[in-house]
Amino acid sequence: MVAVVGIAVGLAGVALAWVAWVRVRRLRDAQRTLLGGGRKDLVEFSVSLQGRIDDLHKAVDEVAAGLARVDRRVDGALGNTAIVRYDAYEDTGGHQSASLALLDGSRSGVVVTAIQGRDYARIYMKELERGRPSVALSPEEQEAVERAMAR
Repeated sequence: MVAVVGIAVGLAGVALAWVAWVRVRRLRDAQRTLLGGGRKDLVEFSVSLQGRIDDLHKAVDEVAAGLARVDRRVDGALGNTAIVRYDAYEDTGGHQSASLALLDGSRSGVVVTAIQGRDYARIYMKELERGRPSVALSPEEQEAVERAMAR
């Protein structure tokens, strides 16, 4: 009787071992599918994945810092320009006089005005710092500034 019970317990143990072996095999197959056939286990895979995510965060931070530097450089570039042509004197025609505004994103830059008369030409340059001119602007120069900043 003891031998029969021993055989039954032994068979139950073998059956449980076989069930456990089948489950472990299925788990490993699923893990290989998840890992792409690699030899690592799930913990190593998650650690390496976290490292790659950390590297990605560093790369994104570097790109963001680079974009901030580019934004500062672009804001400082003379990207806003406009020309206003006009007749400075009543006896001249053809809009030969002109005011040229060359400004950056903060309204800093220069306004160049060329006044054309019958016998002469004069050139004036006025600096702007954050929209404030060093010398008062003529209406045409002010129009050139406004047109430049409207773009």
